[in-house]
Amino acid sequence: MSRMAQAVIMLLFGGAIIKATVTDVFLRYVKEGLRPFLLVAGILLVAAAIMTIWYDLRASRHGAEEHPEEHDDGHGHGHHEPRVGWLLLLPVLGLLLISPPALGSFAAGQAGSVGLSAASDYPPLPAGDPIELSLLDYASRAVFDSGRSLAGRNVKMTGFITPGPDGKPMLARIVLTCCAADGRPIKVGLTGVPLDAPPDAWIQVVGVYSTEVGTDPVNQAQVAYLEVKSWQEIDQPKQPYA
Repeated sequence: MSRMAQAVIMLLFGGAIIKATVTDVFLRYVKEGLRPFLLVAGILLVAAAIMTIWYDLRASRHGAEEHPEEHDDGHGHGHHEPRVGWLLLLPVLGLLLISPPALGSFAAGQAGSVGLSAASDYPPLPAGDPIELSLLDYASRAVFDSGRSLAGRNVKMTGFITPGPDGKPMLARIVLTCCAADGRPIKVGLTGVPLDAPPDAWIQVVGVYSTEVGTDPVNQAQVAYLEVKSWQEIDQPKQPYA
């Protein structure tokens, strides 16, 4: 592949990174804290590509002026670089033009629930009714604290619907360590008010602690349950991962 083709691909790739970073699309790939690093990487790629293109055009122009006979094969045709290298533009254009969806119910169904970590002490929940909790915080309190810090409190949580092993809907969220490649789900079972939202639908539920505890058949992790009092379907949040 010619240096010009490489530079164009690098320019588009850097532009795709910058676009994803400033439009929050990058949140479907990595954690929010990596935004400044991605932005700097995109800017450096674009700058390097522009300098390479400028240098290549300048060198080609000077070479043509000094040695015009070297650009002809004797039959009136100049030498050309293989064009197959430009096919590498297709995946880069795909990254630039297409925004893939965040990991959802399929990924949650294939992977086992995140292993919950027991804390030595669960502090009382702050004031508010309902109190908004992450699925991971709720599940840890429900399983390891036996719901003591949740007693008598209405809890609000946000996640997407994923079918449980019995076909009933569960609330889930993908937890990232660094990027989507290492994402694993945290799942919470749902009882109480029936839900008829389809898989991958994002919902916000309000409910109370349930003593029921299940087991994820994928990895045998404990699964907390919530007794749902009300729910509503919502748009996918800007940050879909936990």
